[in-house]
Amino acid sequence: MSDPQNIRPRFVILISGQGSNMQAIVQACQTGQCAADVAAVIASRAETAGLTWAAEQGIQTVGLAHTAFSSRESFDSALAESIDKFEPDYVLLAGFMRVLTPGFVERFAGRLVNIHPSLLPAFPGLHTHAQALATGVQSHGCTVHFVTPVLDHGPIIAQGVVPVLNDDTPETLAARVLGMEHHIYPQVACWLAQGRIHLTSDQRVQVDGITTRLFTSGQYL
Repeated sequence: MSDPQNIRPRFVILISGQGSNMQAIVQACQTGQCAADVAAVIASRAETAGLTWAAEQGIQTVGLAHTAFSSRESFDSALAESIDKFEPDYVLLAGFMRVLTPGFVERFAGRLVNIHPSLLPAFPGLHTHAQALATGVQSHGCTVHFVTPVLDHGPIIAQGVVPVLNDDTPETLAARVLGMEHHIYPQVACWLAQGRIHLTSDQRVQVDGITTRLFTSGQYL
């Protein structure tokens, strides 16, 4: 009989393109930094560079083209069924460019995690880096959060901060934020694998043994 304490949590990761955050999480699991297994990578397109990379790592992949479905609800239903086949403990959105229906979110409530390229609640939605430059903020970053039916509005697990430079463009700022994403998302995955993350009754996040969940440049894993 296996020891329940030695059972590694299972992640299913959802992507839409290259999946660089997915790759960072997979690599953290492969090196033993994160004591979890990536059971599958599912994309909202039939073929992506991210699926190719994951398959090369020996991970099961699914290409589920959203354009093949007549409605958002029918796509989400098929996506949920595909996820359930892998029996994940958590579903991690890593550049998954689809707005999920409330029914899907409720189905995986408390197990659905996303990373967003801004310091939420600032700049939800798209074009976050251009929004940051247009408003003149001096710091920008990314947020890992639990997903709720309200877009980009869920309990915050961790945030990473980067400076905004005078000569930044949306592209240079995006690259700096992405570098931070590659550090904090694997860290959150580690906390999930360790069972350290808890939601309180008032929908706030607590992480056992962690006093601050704010990361800055140079303060990585």
